[in-house]
Amino acid sequence: MLADGDRILVGLSGGKDSLTLMWVLSERLPRIPLNYKLWAVYIDPGFAGGFGESLRSYCEKMGFRLRVEFTDYGLLGHSPQNHENPCFLCSRLRRKRLFEIAAELGCNKLALGHHKDDIIETLFLNVCYAGEISTMVPYQRFFQDRFTVIRPLAFVDEDLIQRFAKEQKFPDFVNPCPTAQVSKRQEIKSLLQQLYRSNKKVKGNIFRALSHVKPDYLLK
Repeated sequence: MLADGDRILVGLSGGKDSLTLMWVLSERLPRIPLNYKLWAVYIDPGFAGGFGESLRSYCEKMGFRLRVEFTDYGLLGHSPQNHENPCFLCSRLRRKRLFEIAAELGCNKLALGHHKDDIIETLFLNVCYAGEISTMVPYQRFFQDRFTVIRPLAFVDEDLIQRFAKEQKFPDFVNPCPTAQVSKRQEIKSLLQQLYRSNKKVKGNIFRALSHVKPDYLLK
């Protein structure tokens, strides 16, 4: 995922996942035979009670600078014209802006904090609400190979990240989005948690199935 000379834009959300990602990418630099540069960016969606400045201050204490982009993407996503699926529009606009900033800074890679649970949840979201079998991948090229999206935590369980974040005493930045706790992703997460409790092998089997596809046994 990483190569010598990479210029990497790290998308921070204020959550435990992206803070863990930034910590890992920063901490390992002095110990590896690679030299890459990091830029951290947070896209503020524009809700009242946002934490952009608090996150910026915390990042400075961690030893790196954070660029905060103040937008109205969350408000647009929750507008009456788009009320049915606010997360999709807000997410698409934030990702588009990250690519624009990456181009401005001359970055060739965009690092995101998605983990194993996110990848499984995305599979079920796409099956249930998009009618397709697809998910996020750890390494994906965009725009004629101009940018590469990497997800270094793709094979890490969410509960391990939670334990690490607790050990590091990462602050809890509360998401001000009005639908954060009632989103479709949250519904899928709750459903999957029920399956995981019923059989501890279910989660691993679902994740392995993503690289063990039998096209001959799918509808065409």
